[in-house]
Amino acid sequence: MRVVVTGAAGFLGSHLCDALLDRGHAVLGVDNLVTGDLANLEHLHGRAFQFVRHDVTRYIDVPGAVDAVLHWASPASPIDYLELPIQTLKVGSLGTHNALGLALAKRARFVLASTSEVYGDPLEHPQKETYWGHVNPIGPRGVYDEAKRFAEALTGAYHRAHGLDTRIVRIFNTYGPRMRLRDGRAVPAFMSQALAGEDVTVFGDGTQTRSFCYVSDLVDGVLRLLESETTDPVNIGNPHEVTIAEIARTIIRLIASPSRIIYRPLPVDDPKQRRPDITRARTQLGWEPRVGLEEGLLRTVEYFRKKLASQPPAAR
Repeated sequence: MRVVVTGAAGFLGSHLCDALLDRGHAVLGVDNLVTGDLANLEHLHGRAFQFVRHDVTRYIDVPGAVDAVLHWASPASPIDYLELPIQTLKVGSLGTHNALGLALAKRARFVLASTSEVYGDPLEHPQKETYWGHVNPIGPRGVYDEAKRFAEALTGAYHRAHGLDTRIVRIFNTYGPRMRLRDGRAVPAFMSQALAGEDVTVFGDGTQTRSFCYVSDLVDGVLRLLESETTDPVNIGNPHEVTIAEIARTIIRLIASPSRIIYRPLPVDDPKQRRPDITRARTQLGWEPRVGLEEGLLRTVEYFRKKLASQPPAAR
């Protein structure tokens, strides 16, 4: 196939490009590099990969045939979407509209990267795809939550009104190499601080929970969804639930860091618990995660250690 991946230079987008190329597909990556990094794509030189620097909130023109469009463009960390609230809303609305328009024009299969954030601060636990969510639309996190909820609604409308072949993946917390050192999410934040011997900052009392999925497992689930006939939203994430304090302690232990944990106030609307029900992924895709938490964290620590070592002292 020839596949277009928006957000290709990001953490997840770049791993997705790797996996598609490994399966023999040609990939056109699109990114405006607001939060993406071309270094994530440097190793693809010489393969069936093309890159176009483009803002998907403007019309997307791709000459030639396209078999699938995977829409991964969006700020995805709290720091990013709190600093870029308008851009986050625009890429979820205008960007999704343009990506869907490309898929419709090419009669290509469309896959939307949605998120567990559509469930907000959930009142159902674990979260099934049938749960409608508990979201504050005017809170600071609402720019991301509602952008993704709108993107899902627009994808569903294109499926019903135009017969477009669509898929929606709701991505839960994912970690691994190529995350930015200090992008505000728990794993890179804790690792960056622990590797530097700094205090590890936990927001809230640390009892809030998350479920962490290693990136290779996430990508495997996405490609299974792409190749399936499932048009309903599908949760992809690791159902192993841990507290934020536990993940911080685990990272400090694995690094053998002298860091202490310090606590700061919980941000507004931060979810208290998050764990996917993956029954649909298991039964319809034959998917479940295979990489254990400590194994995945050790792989990620090595990447961060090398990344920090390559940074000038002022940038660490």
